[in-house]
Amino acid sequence: MTHPVLHIANKIIAHTDIEHGELISNLKLQKLLYYMQGYFIAVFGEPLFENEIEAWQYGPVVRDMYNHFKENGASSISLDETATIAELSDDEESLFNEVLNEYSQYSAIKLMNMTHEELPWVKTFSENPQGIISMDLMTEYFKTQIVG
Repeated sequence: MTHPVLHIANKIIAHTDIEHGELISNLKLQKLLYYMQGYFIAVFGEPLFENEIEAWQYGPVVRDMYNHFKENGASSISLDETATIAELSDDEESLFNEVLNEYSQYSAIKLMNMTHEELPWVKTFSENPQGIISMDLMTEYFKTQIVG
């Protein structure tokens, strides 16, 4: 089942441990959305959200979310009390937490560098900077990243 990308972004931000110094910039959020989408497509055979992901200079970007949070600049994003957070099924919640635990430990720059070595961004950016990373390319790549 697909969810509004803003509700997924809010869920990622809500899981950020700001009290213990964890920060989530727009750059980091973009990379986490990319990894979420990739693993959800590979595991469930359908996207987590409908929005396209583009191959920008600094890695994968969901343009709508970039624009929504760009006023934060490089600062950490926080939610207000009115933010809607996606409610996931048990299986989706499990995968969401697994991906978040694996990738949120890295800095935005580390995540950017990781995406710059991965097929979906490399192939798309080399052919068309700011081009759309295809679902087929993401499926092909992320299926190789699933363990077990």
